[in-house]
Amino acid sequence: MGQGRARAAIDIDDIDFSDLDFWDRPLDEREAAFALLRARPEAAFFAETEDFGAGVGPGYHVLARHADVQEASRLPHVFSSAPGIRIGQKPPVDFEIFDSMIEMDDPRHARLRRIVSRAFTPRMIQRFADDVERTAARIVDDVAGRGSCDFVAEIAARLPLRIICDLMGIDEKDHAFVFERTNVILGADDPEYTDRFDDLPTAMMDAANGLGDLLGDLARVRAERPTDDLTTALINANPDGERLTRQEIAAFFVLLVVAGNETTRNAISHGLVLLTDHPEQRDRWASDFDGYARTAVEEIVRVASPVVYMRRTLTRDHVLESGQRFAEGDKVVLCYWSANRDESVFDDPRRFDIARDPNPHLGFGGAGPHFCLGAHLARREITVVFRELFRRVPDIRASGEPARLRSNFLNGIKRLPCEFTPAG
Repeated sequence: MGQGRARAAIDIDDIDFSDLDFWDRPLDEREAAFALLRARPEAAFFAETEDFGAGVGPGYHVLARHADVQEASRLPHVFSSAPGIRIGQKPPVDFEIFDSMIEMDDPRHARLRRIVSRAFTPRMIQRFADDVERTAARIVDDVAGRGSCDFVAEIAARLPLRIICDLMGIDEKDHAFVFERTNVILGADDPEYTDRFDDLPTAMMDAANGLGDLLGDLARVRAERPTDDLTTALINANPDGERLTRQEIAAFFVLLVVAGNETTRNAISHGLVLLTDHPEQRDRWASDFDGYARTAVEEIVRVASPVVYMRRTLTRDHVLESGQRFAEGDKVVLCYWSANRDESVFDDPRRFDIARDPNPHLGFGGAGPHFCLGAHLARREITVVFRELFRRVPDIRASGEPARLRSNFLNGIKRLPCEFTPAG
């Protein structure tokens, strides 16, 4: 279904990271293309296209090798996030609601992460552990008797959306609103989500502001009537006399629902595709679920690489250990998708192996201050949903090709038909 084994014939001139048609090509062709990029002595350079009315940027280099991505991730003072994390130019208007810590450098990033980390802790997440299990069980039970469903809409998307909204204290009646606005923000390159808009930048801004307003209203309520949710914890987080502003809380919420919801649902969706394509690995996991759960989840994240890349901008001239030279102001793309297939790091990287260990993938970002704050929660959600699937509908399988998101930023799946023997 998704994993061709024969290497496709592809030429270096056929590769264009900016061209969304390239990302629509079959998986084996894209894997062959990035093998060529990793073999180059220097990072490939690509031209930019116009982005949200901001004009055409100067172009960018793609770091395709694992070691280069890791090194750049460890040097945030050289490889800056502040000018933007996407390839294109920042829009000419002020997208303040998107001004979250993912697009900040120290000291602003360190300050926000320090405050947020005091609230968004493993202890806080553990308090919701039972909720994750109950929610996953309820989601699977809702479809178990039917024999088929859209895996994305009815299983993979529901769990992270519900958990994040519950974590923040968002009422269930607003979950659909959060889901729809998230799709607009992250599906900006996919006509299915955006063709209805005459002005896409405004539509994205409206979607983000809608999420921010929802959280702002909740924050005002929690200031008067605190509970044990994350919104209350964020309002009251006060390390060293510092507090988040309402705008900073709203921006963090947008980041949380966009990053946490979208990436986890895509990892879960890719997981079913991978287990369908590799029944021997599925049987292996089913034979000892808990014994393989840790390594299986890491392997799903490695192969799926839900976030394809993050962009950085050079604050000074720099030479990587590999010898690659960059000048101040250069844009570089940290391609996690390619790094997670690096032959120098992963033995037979095209093989899906639920027992792969060690597995130093970069599916949650490279080392450094921007490593995913929600990695612990994402791992738990993926583990719990597959435990419930193996328990209630053990023969579930993808029954058709996934409808893939048109994007070079996210390795997304929009729809995935699945079939299983109805549970009694």
